[in-house]
Amino acid sequence: MTDPESSPLPATMPCVEISTPGGPEVLVPAERPVPQPAEGEVLIKVHAAGVNRPDVIQRLGHYPAPKGASDLPGLEVAGEIVALGGGDTGGLAVGDRVCALLAGGGYAVYVAAPAPQVLPLPDGFDMVKAAAVPETVFTVWHNVFERAGLRPGERFLVHGGSSGIGTTAIQLAKAFGATVFTTAGSDEKCAACRDLGADLAINYTTEDYVEAIKSATDRKGVDVILDIVGGDYLPRNISIMAPEGRHVSIAFLARSTVEMNFMPVMLKRLTLTGSTLRPQPVEAKGRIARAVHEHVWPLLAAGTVRPVIHTTLPLAQAAQAHALMESSAHIGKIVLTVDSLPAT
Repeated sequence: MTDPESSPLPATMPCVEISTPGGPEVLVPAERPVPQPAEGEVLIKVHAAGVNRPDVIQRLGHYPAPKGASDLPGLEVAGEIVALGGGDTGGLAVGDRVCALLAGGGYAVYVAAPAPQVLPLPDGFDMVKAAAVPETVFTVWHNVFERAGLRPGERFLVHGGSSGIGTTAIQLAKAFGATVFTTAGSDEKCAACRDLGADLAINYTTEDYVEAIKSATDRKGVDVILDIVGGDYLPRNISIMAPEGRHVSIAFLARSTVEMNFMPVMLKRLTLTGSTLRPQPVEAKGRIARAVHEHVWPLLAAGTVRPVIHTTLPLAQAAQAHALMESSAHIGKIVLTVDSLPAT
């Protein structure tokens, strides 16, 4: 491992850990050894970390870290590289300002990250904005554009349009020429979705999204659906899919089991798929990172796509951040700050 001669690394670091599965209050400050970057990894001094729904699920005890990953929550960070592990680190250097996708460990002052999952900050981004990007952008790109193959001119529906995933999916789908429909839980959230480019935002608390989509598409349906709900949304989604449509599941806010009639899937020649990002190997995440860098980073730099940040909180207030996420009162991302640096 190499590190800057002028600033030796401390032996320990502050972090926030999960003391036991439970509510937000189980997120507690702790002190851990500073990670040592392994072969092909870099050590990042964290300036900001994104908060994501999988962090909440892990805290509840339902989404353990993959084997070999840190048990600390946190799947995305932005910061500065302060040390390199051995082997190939892809040309990354100490002092580089970067953001990274992680398998865990982001709620800390230092984190080790596989080099293929590390990207430079988009032009003009500060650390807070950059920390709100990796998890949602990697997820949306892989599922909507790679797995579902969304094409210009197609009709796209994303549920939970005011979430971090939703706000990203709306903007990316619109940027690549799709007609975008979304659902959200209030008129305010629907307005925010329309401001981001959604052609139709449906308040699911007051309107049946199935009937709204049928009406908006002259009963032709949608070509791609990105679903985070599961449960009885699945048969309802299938009822509004166009022939040759693709349905991608990435989370189950309701439940992962459902009884349904599969005949429409056969008759309309639908594709049902899904994925989880966290357990995928570094090689797969590195491939996604390269695609995101090529196709999405220019849109971020140009301001065509932007992270929607609801609020920032200090790392020590991670419990409050989780409580806010579980309240669903937020629009966009919640980011934890360790400190800050000016934009590039």
